[in-house]
Amino acid sequence: MFDNLTEKIGKTIRNLRGVGKLSEENMGEALKEVRTALLSADVHFKVAKQFVEQVKETCIGQEVLSSVTPGQQVVKIINDELVKLLGEGTAELSENRPLKIMMIGLHGAGKTTSTAKLSRHLKKRGLTTLVVGCDVYRPAAIDQLETLANQEELLFYADRNSKDVPSIGMKAVRHANEQQASAILFDTAGRLQIDQDLVGELKRLNDTVMPDEILLVTDSALGQEAVNVASHFHEEVGLTGIILTKLDGDARGGAALSMKSITEVPIKFAGTGEKMDDFEVFHPDRMASRILGMGDVVSLVEHAQDKIDQDEAERMAEKMRKADFDLNDFLSQIRQVKKLGPLDKVMGMMPGMTGMEVGDKETRQMAQTEAIILSMTTKERTKPGIINGSRRVRIANGSGTQVSDVNALLKQFNQMKKMMKMMRGGKMKRLQKMMGKKGGGMSGFPGAMPGGF
Repeated sequence: MFDNLTEKIGKTIRNLRGVGKLSEENMGEALKEVRTALLSADVHFKVAKQFVEQVKETCIGQEVLSSVTPGQQVVKIINDELVKLLGEGTAELSENRPLKIMMIGLHGAGKTTSTAKLSRHLKKRGLTTLVVGCDVYRPAAIDQLETLANQEELLFYADRNSKDVPSIGMKAVRHANEQQASAILFDTAGRLQIDQDLVGELKRLNDTVMPDEILLVTDSALGQEAVNVASHFHEEVGLTGIILTKLDGDARGGAALSMKSITEVPIKFAGTGEKMDDFEVFHPDRMASRILGMGDVVSLVEHAQDKIDQDEAERMAEKMRKADFDLNDFLSQIRQVKKLGPLDKVMGMMPGMTGMEVGDKETRQMAQTEAIILSMTTKERTKPGIINGSRRVRIANGSGTQVSDVNALLKQFNQMKKMMKMMRGGKMKRLQKMMGKKGGGMSGFPGAMPGGF
């Protein structure tokens, strides 16, 4: 979502290299570019103007420290201002138990899915969660919520014979107490636009169940309209937080950058994909780092810890240390990498890799590598050295690939084993020399695709 903004700000910062002092003159053109980049990202014009003025005020007259370049100093200043813009500090949910959360928003924003995602998030943190179907106008929404609740093993409550939403809410609270639930999420009805009937129903439910949190689910792809929707809902019912959905999309991202400044309501969570685990706590400092192309290593580590089998990782680390692994282990590593999600998302969290084009080609290469290994016999995976010409033809035919693809994979695997043996033997200088050769890249490591990237 922020790739275009990241590219433009990065170009602006690169133009400041070699400047001895940050002055009004050399910052003027640079900040003009930053403002243009923000506006093109659909950031509210008042927010863009205020942001640029604040950066300019902080930058001008500052001596460039001897230990950093002007570009690095500007990155630090812009990063700090982005964090302020997005909302300093992570906004936590209430500590009250049972935690009662009203999920509100317009039709199509992803409210029902976000209700299930947030419930799953709370469940992983030890809360017994009940989801309540309060969209009495769309039976399909209640059915969807029930399906997701069963899928994630959540408690579920609905009264399909009633249209009285406050009454349903009160009965759900009693049911939650009977089930000893520690969190209750009310999935309310949406509309194509805010109207008095919708607002009135939300207010009555609010007065009845007295929620600890009122979270607005809004589609970040709506841009400035998302900000207007948030402002209107906040005026009517008093929001405590925002969940931005579709942050994985290719929209311009202005909503995320404008929301907190305009509404004064913190962004608490973000939906980053269609899967149930594509949901994360919103960290302003980490998002600012991503926008500036500095990656988000902390989130990447948390993501990896959540996805990767730790016992398997430790087993593989030991086998690699001893240089005692085969193609079964190589296959296991590929599958571990796949668990992390789309490669472009993973690369975007790595410093300096934001905007790197990792798409369908690399994904197909990974799938191809997996298919080739799966077309081998158990003995061939354990002892790749026995794979002769006729076996390579059979493996290629079985995996729908060419013999050259099989050859490339085996060559890559053998290179990897040699590298691990060199590391085990302490021959790091020789290894570094080998890695420095043209085309060496990182293709020798587990999970990389043939040819590397």
